Amino acid sequence: MPDSSQSRRIVSPAATDEEIQFEASLRPKRLDDFTGQAKVKELLSVTIEAARRRGEAMDHVLLIGPPGLGKTTLANIVSQELDVPFDLTSGPMLQKKLDLTGILSNIRNRQVFFIDEIHRLLPDIEEVLYSALEDFRVDIVIGQGPGARTHSLPIAHFTGVGATTRQGLLSAPLRGRFGLILYLKHYDVPEMQKIVHRTASLLGTPIDTDAAEEVARRSRGTPRIANRLLRRVRDYAQVRAEGHVDLKVARMALDLLEVDRFGLDEIDKKIMLTVLEKYGGGPVGLSTIAASTDEEPDTIEEVYEPYLMQLGFLDRTPRGRMATERAFEYFNVPRRPMGWGMGPNQPKLF
Repeated sequence: MPDSSQSRRIVSPAATDEEIQFEASLRPKRLDDFTGQAKVKELLSVTIEAARRRGEAMDHVLLIGPPGLGKTTLANIVSQELDVPFDLTSGPMLQKKLDLTGILSNIRNRQVFFIDEIHRLLPDIEEVLYSALEDFRVDIVIGQGPGARTHSLPIAHFTGVGATTRQGLLSAPLRGRFGLILYLKHYDVPEMQKIVHRTASLLGTPIDTDAAEEVARRSRGTPRIANRLLRRVRDYAQVRAEGHVDLKVARMALDLLEVDRFGLDEIDKKIMLTVLEKYGGGPVGLSTIAASTDEEPDTIEEVYEPYLMQLGFLDRTPRGRMATERAFEYFNVPRRPMGWGMGPNQPKLF
């Protein structure tokens, strides 16, 4: 089994190189094989077929949703369905205009060009992308000072696919360049169960239906997390249960990973107990929670908070984050009396 530092991060969206390669081997190659996201699939299917019949590059697509829901997989599927080349990069990797200009000048006709974390593009690089997406050209500045000249270089018509977890950070001009904007949502348990069965089949791991449902229920509606959990369950089954995953084996493995029945891991619990115990249920600011839990504010806001809010454990208010009654009950933390922490009611620390 993984060490404690790995297990506490089992539901983190950050993927190692090994995990990226592993996930790539499990990705469906066609739209029909992609589980869930019915509305997104239908819209993509129509758009892909229309582009195929016209023999043109498909309209640019913006995929919006939490980490691990299949944005990269869908971009790959678009290229497979159109039978065109696929190239990818990410916002943080593009640090200079020449980085993006070099890629775009070598792009091929109808190619799919995928930009992950597109909301993290630098402003001057984003401006280069504007003309590429809208007019299929890149502007190159030659020379410096008064003698500098701008040359417009035409590029092949391509399909730009952007992915973001934070649509609020996208500028309006960039968002307006995408003709198709699609929102991915968390998967329900039956959809997750299908994904677990498919992954187990690809891994050659026999798994019972109720065991697959248990893994699915603790996966936070996220395929990437389901695949991570299933790998750990598979390891446990190979060592302790002759490779077969039944309900008992699945529960024992997931309990060992400290992933509870809602899919909450150690970091989720630390965040909630900080709000509940240290700050009496709130309100408390995001930066204060981050400092108290030794986590990055962006990670808490993007990864952990949305699911805690979805479960009804946490609320965002103008004054800060607040725990709900359901959170007090689930984590078995008694409410503090009114006035705790003020004047004579404040407990002595020493």
